Amino acid sequence: MPTFTGTVVELHRWPVKSMAGEPVDALRLDPRGAGGDRTHALWDTDRDRRLTVRQAPGMLQWRARYPDQDGAALDPATPPEPEVTGPDGTVYAWSDSALPLALSQHLGIPMRLTRRIEGQQDLPNSVLLTTQASLATLADELHAPLDLRRFRTNVHVALDAPAFSEEQGWQGGRVQIGDAELTTLHACVRCVIPTRDPDTTSKDPLILRHLAREHGTIFGINLAPLGPAMIRVGDAVEVRTPG
Repeated sequence: MPTFTGTVVELHRWPVKSMAGEPVDALRLDPRGAGGDRTHALWDTDRDRRLTVRQAPGMLQWRARYPDQDGAALDPATPPEPEVTGPDGTVYAWSDSALPLALSQHLGIPMRLTRRIEGQQDLPNSVLLTTQASLATLADELHAPLDLRRFRTNVHVALDAPAFSEEQGWQGGRVQIGDAELTTLHACVRCVIPTRDPDTTSKDPLILRHLAREHGTIFGINLAPLGPAMIRVGDAVEVRTPG
């Protein structure tokens, strides 16, 4: 059973699904995932569906954060409401009655705000892990720098593993990060969201076409936390693969 080791280099949480999020130095985990991650979302009331960057790229111009609770303090069982900053710098509380109207006017879509403390990830009860080797290799292949935020990862690690090994051979293995134990689920099949620049929202379809042609449209791997734990930037990482 091959084993890889390394270190956590970045942690991220995304308080509102498809909005810009925030880097943190720690994350509290439980079997639902990372505390406060994607616990809030926008709902398109006309089409009766949850909104994402696919329907409203302008969501990336809005930033959500938890200003009063750092990663170590935020309990997954009791996430607070986020603070949301618009493209013009206006700051709103999630409960501010002016926020839905401001979002609707900017995005051109009537909406309501939703909250689920268990998270609203595409894959429930999970966190997303990416590796520096895969990010660097993809950037080299595209001959351009790549912002990690395009991939909306939770845990970014530097490992002694080959690039894209997490996408190809980790399913069914175990990952130890600090005192947290997680099981590997499956590689993350990417949609169009990585093609959007996280600052300008401009679209680069070459990224997804290249991922599809060279890497089966996958980047990163979904993990399931096995219990309550804390992970921090700098924590040791050990990946025990099933093969």
